[in-house]
Amino acid sequence: MYSIALCDDETEELNRTQDSLNQYMRQKAIRDFAIERFENAEELLYRMKYKEYMPDVLLLDIYMPEKLGTTLAKEIRDMGSTSRIVFLTSSREHALEAFRLEAAQYLVKPVVEAELFAVLDKCFRDLEEEAKKYLLFKVDGRIRRVPLADILYCEAQGKRQCIHLSDETHLVLNMTMGEIGGLVLEYPEFTKVGISYIINMNHLDTLNAREAHLDNGHSIYLPRGSYGVLRENYFRYYCGGGVDHEGCDLQSIP
Repeated sequence: MYSIALCDDETEELNRTQDSLNQYMRQKAIRDFAIERFENAEELLYRMKYKEYMPDVLLLDIYMPEKLGTTLAKEIRDMGSTSRIVFLTSSREHALEAFRLEAAQYLVKPVVEAELFAVLDKCFRDLEEEAKKYLLFKVDGRIRRVPLADILYCEAQGKRQCIHLSDETHLVLNMTMGEIGGLVLEYPEFTKVGISYIINMNHLDTLNAREAHLDNGHSIYLPRGSYGVLRENYFRYYCGGGVDHEGCDLQSIP
């Protein structure tokens, strides 16, 4: 689902922008989306800081009475957010600053609907591509973007999950293994091992009936009964659709 936040101190502008967004979604036949409106910067910041609100796209006015939209955007970036930010404003005065904040676009009011739609097209294309390569986690109150390729394995530790990364660091998350699995198991390189582990098979170096050895030197002791399933999944990924190799033979894997 796409999540879009609008922040403008003028109700008429909020209404106009929301109408344009609804029109865009109808044209693109996008049904799974949510639009939230904010009439001041602090309300939006509060939602993002304390309510785990992570919109995909932010449409921000710049000239708001309590805080400039560019100041708001900087605070959002400082939180670790990678949301696409689009500024909608009456002046080009802050254009350079906007792009320093990695804004997706800077549109001058009155916004031409076709220009807004073109910007949204690019935002959603980028989001779709990014979703294939990264996961977003909230760690210590900050949003952390983690490349899929950097995840070695996920390990259940009581009611929390530990994600081990290729740079020898790890993330401890207040999530269930089912929630972690819902994020990573849609990617073919990840497979579940028993009830406590999910392994990225791109980092699997060698495998035997007792242990899975990863390419960073770590080993995972395999739960009873898990070896056969892991061996088969690894073969299917390595020699099937996941990785292109010739001469694959299941019997070559011990």
